[in-house]
Amino acid sequence: MVTFTSSLPDNLIQQLSERAKTLSLPKNKLIEKSLTIYLEQLNKAEYVKSYKQMARDQNILNIAEEGMEEYLSQLNS
Repeated sequence: MVTFTSSLPDNLIQQLSERAKTLSLPKNKLIEKSLTIYLEQLNKAEYVKSYKQMARDQNILNIAEEGMEEYLSQLNS
């Protein structure tokens, strides 16, 4: 595990200390969990953005339609 040192605003450190005490967690574990959740949310937002872009991409839509036509013809056979 790598040691990480950072400066945070006083009010954020105060909130962190209070929440860690309330949850009976070490501050570093609370930071670790919070950062993990935040990074997961960023990844989800990137996926949503990419799918929205694909939904507007006519080439992608054409490929999907061709695939569905092929699938339907296989079902009918």
